[in-house]
Amino acid sequence: MNERKYDLICLGRLAVDLYGQQPGARLEDATSFAKYLGGSSANVAFGTARLGLRTAMLSRVGDDHMGRFLCETLIREGCDVSQVRIDNQRLTALVLLGIKDRETFPLIFYRENCADMALDESDVDEAFITSSRALAITGTHFSTPGVHAASDKALSFARKHDVRTVLDIDYRPVLWGLTGRGDGETRFVADAGVTAHLQAILPQFDLIVGTEEEFQIAGGSTDLMSALHAVRTVTAGTLVVKRGAFGCSVIEGAVPADLDQAPTHGGSRVEVLNVLGAGDAFMAGFLYGWLRGEGIERSCRYANACGALVVSRHGCAPAMPSRAELDYFLAHGGRLRQPDSDKELAHLHRASVPRRVWNDLHIFAFDHRSQFYELARECGADESRLPRLKQLLVEAVALTERELGLQQRVGVLIDQRYGQDALNAATGRGWWIGRPVEMPGSNPLEFEYGRSLGSQLQHWPAEHVVKCLVPFDPDGTPETRLEQETQLRTLYDAVLQSGHELLLEVIPPLNLHATGTPGERMLRAMKRIYNLGLRPEWWKLAPLPAQDWAAIDALIAERDPYCRGVVLLGLNAPFAELAEGFHAAAGSASCRGFAVGRSLFLEPARAWLQGEIDDATLVTQAAQQFAELAGLWRQAREAHARSDGVAA
Repeated sequence: MNERKYDLICLGRLAVDLYGQQPGARLEDATSFAKYLGGSSANVAFGTARLGLRTAMLSRVGDDHMGRFLCETLIREGCDVSQVRIDNQRLTALVLLGIKDRETFPLIFYRENCADMALDESDVDEAFITSSRALAITGTHFSTPGVHAASDKALSFARKHDVRTVLDIDYRPVLWGLTGRGDGETRFVADAGVTAHLQAILPQFDLIVGTEEEFQIAGGSTDLMSALHAVRTVTAGTLVVKRGAFGCSVIEGAVPADLDQAPTHGGSRVEVLNVLGAGDAFMAGFLYGWLRGEGIERSCRYANACGALVVSRHGCAPAMPSRAELDYFLAHGGRLRQPDSDKELAHLHRASVPRRVWNDLHIFAFDHRSQFYELARECGADESRLPRLKQLLVEAVALTERELGLQQRVGVLIDQRYGQDALNAATGRGWWIGRPVEMPGSNPLEFEYGRSLGSQLQHWPAEHVVKCLVPFDPDGTPETRLEQETQLRTLYDAVLQSGHELLLEVIPPLNLHATGTPGERMLRAMKRIYNLGLRPEWWKLAPLPAQDWAAIDALIAERDPYCRGVVLLGLNAPFAELAEGFHAAAGSASCRGFAVGRSLFLEPARAWLQGEIDDATLVTQAAQQFAELAGLWRQAREAHARSDGVAA
C-alpha cells in the first residue's frame, strides 16, 4: 500500500463528558464536575493520536463553546479535525457521568438532536477516506437512518480503496431507544431488531471489537458461543472479545467450542476506579499495534495495558496513556495494582503527554505586590490605582506581540491581589501565563492563600502556571530547611492534584558564609529540590556565567527530561547587564527565554502614578521597553546560532 496521510480515521460520537468529582456519591449528590472530551470514537481518536498514530476525526460539533473545546482538545493531541463539521442548527452532545462504586457508574446522555448524530452523506468525502490506512466506526453511528447512511458511504469508499475497516460494536441500548432516556447505565438489552441491523453491516468490517455482551447482541443470543457462531456466519473479519481483567480473546478463523480455546491474552489486574472509557482505551491500544503491523499478541498487550491504566483513573480521554506510560506499565505492570499511586507513572502521565511547546519565551513579569504597593506610596498615589496599572501593562504586552510578531512567544506573570482584572484580560489569548502563590518576602515560605492552597488552585484556569519564589539554602542544616522543604512538598502535591504546571523561582543565599560560586549554589539547590521528589515544569533562575549552564542543562536532562525549561529573571538589572546574561544563556539547551519585570515597568509606572503621563503613553513606553529587551534576547540567540554554525 502506498504511504497515506493518515493511519486512522475515526467516525462517530464526539461529545463533552462531565464527570462527577465525588466518587462514591450518587449523581444526584455530585456537587462539581470535570469537563473532558468524550464520545467513543473521539476517545479512540484521542488515544491513538496520543500514542503516536496519525489520526483524524470525522464527525460534527455545534457552533458553540463546547464544540470548540472538543476540536481544540483533539488538535492538542495531534489529531486532525479538518473533517469535523460545524453544525449551526444543533448543539454539541453532552454526557453526565458518575462513579458510585466499583460496579455502579451512572450515566446520562444528553443527545437529543445533537450535532454528531446529524452527520450525513454530504459530510463524507471520498478523497479523505482514501487518504487513510484504516476507518473505525462505532455501532452507535448505525442506529439512525442519517448516520447509518453516512457510515455506509464511508464504508463503501473504504472498501473501494483498500482501507481497512474496524467496528467497535459500542452497544448502548439507550441510544437505540431501548431504555428510558435517563438510563444510560444499562449496557445490555436483547433486541432482534438491533441484532438484524448489526448483522447487516458486519460483512463490511475486517476487524470487529466488542465486550461479551456486545457480541451477544450482534449474534442474537445470550449464550456467548452461539452468538459468536452467528457472527461468524456473516463475517470473516477478525473478532476481538474484550474480557475485562481476564484480557481478551481473538478469533481469526473458525469459532471454537469454548472461548478459552481461542488465543487469549491476559490482562493486568488493577484496582478499578472507573470502567467508563476502558473499552475505548483498549481499542486505541489495539489499533496502535495492529496498524503498525506488530501482530495480534503485541496489539493485545497494548490494548490490555491501556484499558488497565484507564480503569484506574478519573475520566476517559485524559486518562489515556502516552507511549512512555505504556512502555513503563508494560515493564512494571506485574507489581502495579494501583497504577495511579505509582509516582513515576503519575509523572509520565503528567509530563509525557502532548503539551504546547514554548521554546522562545518573552515574559513580562508584573506579579510584584509589595513592590507595587511601595511604589504607589513613594508616588503619593492611591493603592486602588494599581489594578488599572496592571491592566495597562497587559495592553503593552499585546501591543508588543502585534508589532514584533511574537504570537505564541509572549507571556506574563501577574498576581491576583492587584492583577485579577489583568489576569482575566490576559487569559485566553494564547499567552504563557504565570501567577504567584508565595507570600511576598516570606522566609520560611508561606502561601498567600494559607494552608488551603490546593482548594484555591481548583478555581484557576488550567492554562495558568503556578509560580513560587522560594529562598533556598542547599547547605543549610536540616532544621533550617525543614519548614521550607515541607512547604515545597505541599505546593507540589497541590499542583499534582490540580493539574497546573509549576514554576519554581529559586533564590540561593547571597551571604558571605555561602560556599561556592552562584552557579554552584544554584546547582546544589536544584539538586536538593529534585532529591525531595519535586520535578517542576519550569525553573526561574538568575543569569549565570556561560560555563555554569552546561551543568544546569545536564542536571535537568538527568533528573527530568520532560522539564519545560528555564526562564531568566531580571531583578531590576539594567539592560546592559541583562544582555550579558542573555548571551551567557543563549547556548543553553534548557533556557527558553526571560521573565523580567521591574527593568521594564518601573520608570513608566512611576511616571503614570505621579500623573506625568496618561494611559496611552504608559502603554507605549512599557511596550517600547519590552520590545527593546526582546531585541536583546533575539540578538543573543542569533549570535549564538552564528557562532555555532561557524564551529560546526
